[in-house]
Amino acid sequence: MKKVIMILAVLLIAGIVFAQNQSKEKKPAADNAKKSSIQQNDGGKKMPKRLVAYFSASGTTAKVAKDLAEAAKADIYEIRPETKYTNNDLDWRDKTSRSSVEMADKKSRPGLADKNAKIADYDVIFIGFPIWWYVAPHIINSFLEAYDFSGKKVVVFATSGGSGFGNTVKELQPSAPKATIIEGKMMNGRLDKAELAKWAEQF
Repeated sequence: MKKVIMILAVLLIAGIVFAQNQSKEKKPAADNAKKSSIQQNDGGKKMPKRLVAYFSASGTTAKVAKDLAEAAKADIYEIRPETKYTNNDLDWRDKTSRSSVEMADKKSRPGLADKNAKIADYDVIFIGFPIWWYVAPHIINSFLEAYDFSGKKVVVFATSGGSGFGNTVKELQPSAPKATIIEGKMMNGRLDKAELAKWAEQF
């Protein structure tokens, strides 16, 4: 009888030790799962993939676009005309200059040097340009019409000698009817990259 009691006691003690070991093994696993859940919640939010596309006739918009791309941690793409604009082409005082003729005709669509922008890869596309005749140059319409912007968020930014956006968004929207085009920021003068980054984060 004593032997039976001793065996039962030993089995009971062994069971208790086994249960304690199992509890210790499960606890770190639970802790790890909790940590994993926290990490997913903190860093699991998908950041939108951004592209800065720009057209620059004189180099002013190019500099701004590069600053924005760096601040927003975005890829960059230059919208280049099939035929480069000369200084004479850009003479707004001459009604026969190339830019004057193009902007006088709302249906004009200057040719693009390439169509290599991988628009499908991006969620937000910042498009920059100089303001011509209170709107975007028509090459921006050419760019929008060359790709499928369905469901994309398009944020326009511009440089100007003094005028604002005017009817820019209104003139561009028909070229990308399934995109959301947002009037962004006039970027004249010196720009702080920290401020640019904060501005870009809202999109």
